[in-house]
Amino acid sequence: MKKAVKNVEIAPMDIKKARIVLVGDSSLIVHAWSAKAKQEILDKQMKKAQQAKLAKDPDQLFDDALYKMPDGTYGFPAVAFKSSAVDACSMVSDITKVSARGAFHIAGDMIKLEYAQVNKREDMVRIGMGTADVRIRPEFINWHVTLDMRYNAGIISLEQLRMLFETAGFSVGVGEWRPQKDGSNGMFHVESIDDLD
Repeated sequence: MKKAVKNVEIAPMDIKKARIVLVGDSSLIVHAWSAKAKQEILDKQMKKAQQAKLAKDPDQLFDDALYKMPDGTYGFPAVAFKSSAVDACSMVSDITKVSARGAFHIAGDMIKLEYAQVNKREDMVRIGMGTADVRIRPEFINWHVTLDMRYNAGIISLEQLRMLFETAGFSVGVGEWRPQKDGSNGMFHVESIDDLD
């Protein structure tokens, strides 16, 4: 006996463009992986002999921790803002993380940071077995970013996007010591969101 075949209709995607401006409510601490750190990890995985540790150069550590745009200005990874919004789905009832991942995409790999000031921040951190270390990282004060994105209006509305990013800015954040990691840095709010279509 043959089973009846059901016709399944899939609605076409309704792709739209939007621009959202996020304004920092607390300082943004960044920590990019330096080329030296990446090489050390690769060398260790390849069982190469380890070099003796050199004396720390605070200015070099600060410079290495910055994300740089091709024009020499400073930026921050676009994926950090998307991840923040996706993680915020745990705190809202309208959309799941799985749906959010496919519902919107931020243009570009790196987002330009606009800011009033950048400081060289020094923090004591525990690195295990009771050992402490001094971490030197850039801290951006009064920062904001502009994200251009495409979204599927059949899954998420512009107003839902706004609320998702508002929740992300308050509960998740971006960068080091953000709310998601028991800190209070990298918090933000939505200043504006506009449909570009």
